[in-house]
Amino acid sequence: MAKVARKPEAAPPRAISFEEKDSTLVVVLSGRWTLEGHLPPVADVEQRLSGAQRIAFDTRGLEAWDSGLLAFLAKVTELARARRIAVDLSGVPAGVRRLIELAEAVPERKVARKQDGEPPLLARIGERTIALAGGTVGSLAFLGDLTLAVARFATFRARYRPWDLMLFIQEAGPQALPIVTLVSFLSGVILAFVGAVQLKQFGGQIYIADLVAIGMTREMGALMTAVIMAGRTGAAFAAQLGTMKVTQEIDAFTAMGFPPMEFLVLPRFVALTLMMPLLCLYSDLIGMVGGAVIGIGMLDLSWTTFYQETTKAITVGYVLVGLFKSFVYGSLIAFFGCLRGVQSGSSSSAVGDAATSAVVSSIVACIVANGILAVVLYVLNL
Repeated sequence: MAKVARKPEAAPPRAISFEEKDSTLVVVLSGRWTLEGHLPPVADVEQRLSGAQRIAFDTRGLEAWDSGLLAFLAKVTELARARRIAVDLSGVPAGVRRLIELAEAVPERKVARKQDGEPPLLARIGERTIALAGGTVGSLAFLGDLTLAVARFATFRARYRPWDLMLFIQEAGPQALPIVTLVSFLSGVILAFVGAVQLKQFGGQIYIADLVAIGMTREMGALMTAVIMAGRTGAAFAAQLGTMKVTQEIDAFTAMGFPPMEFLVLPRFVALTLMMPLLCLYSDLIGMVGGAVIGIGMLDLSWTTFYQETTKAITVGYVLVGLFKSFVYGSLIAFFGCLRGVQSGSSSSAVGDAATSAVVSSIVACIVANGILAVVLYVLNL
């Protein structure tokens, strides 16, 4: 005769009941306490805690358990101790009891639980002041290390790969020409158009060449190139070094005895600092071409007239002032780009924050430097 297969008996469901003995609440657990289904809410136990001075557990009816039981007991224990109710874990399985004791032996991190409300105003001011002081000290230390690295580079004692320097020169120089060309041309066009609208009223169209030539060589060429390189190359430096910080490549350099300042920061700093004056000269030329397009197209000037007036307006001093400013801007952009990358946190979002901070810091520093240099050059009559 064929045997009829019996259906497996259903596992007993988890169950919870309560017994009260002399101000002691006994929580009786039975069945299978696993994560396969929803665990009973802790609120069922919370409703029974009123008036209890001690809570105990009876787990003799347990069929099986896993971390679900552990999580339930941990919540009940935390709830009871918050109400200053004694907890007796002698009735739970030995494995669960050891796991709970192990979890309670590790102190809770201060940052693990979000604080309720904001700290007082003075506390926030103090925290911001301490953070600002720490950041300033770190920046000065980074500047000192970079200065020593540049000094070793100037005396041919720096340890770096020449191929890396050539690669960064290519990235900061030739590869930046397209965007510099576009922005510089438009800057010259805008500068000439604004001037043409006013000068045309007084018959001084010829002086549009002077306006564009002096404006591009002294101010606009260097400053617009700095803004471009801050958003392009400075952010790239911060993102590259920040990613290396996340992947612990910088720590690996230090562990192997290679100075990260010379291997990683120095080639980037030198490359951008050397390329900025050349890009500035190129930007000046393209800006003048943009101004010539407006002068010839709107003011009926000839190429010869515009060229002659431009050569009269430009002096060597104007060109040297623009080159010096571009050198300062390049140093600031490279410094803040590398600084924010090295100071980046150890998460993917921190890399994006480092790149953003590098761009903002570089542009602000360049504008502040432009104002300071304007005052200094005026005092020196340059």
